[in-house]
Formats: sequence, structure tokens, C-alpha cells
Amino acid sequence: MPVERIGAVGILVERDESAYEINRILSEHRGLVVGRIGVPYRRRNVAVIALIIDGSTDEIGAMTGKLGRLPGVRVKTSLLTK
Repeated sequence: MPVERIGAVGILVERDESAYEINRILSEHRGLVVGRIGVPYRRRNVAVIALIIDGSTDEIGAMTGKLGRLPGVRVKTSLLTK
């Protein structure tokens, strides 16, 4: 049985053209997302998305791996065991 984790994911978006794919991936993995906030940081010309997530390491890794492969997108994850 997979170990369930609670964590936070920070997503830095440097290219607007990745926004559609980011939202598609997050929608595809919506069962993992407990909360989401997105903030455009105009001074630095980026957007920052913060997620609170709950799921197995495999599920979380699948989602963050897809996000991290998008152009202009950087992802950092911090997980804790329940």
C-alpha cells in the first residue's frame, strides 16, 4: 500500500504560453490538490502558484514531473508523511 503524503508544491511560471498546459495537468490531477493559490508577480515578470497536496509519492511525482517538463516552468516540492 502506498504511503500517503501531505505537502506543498511551488511552481514558478516564466512563460505565459505554458499556462494552458499547467492548468490541464492540474485539472488531470485535481484529486491531489487540497488548495491552490496563484499570484502574478509583475515586478519579476513571473507567476507563482502554490499548491497544498495530499497523495502518494508516485501520484505527486507524476504530476510534478509533467509540470517540470514544460518550458519556462520550475517546480519545487516538499512532502511530509501523514
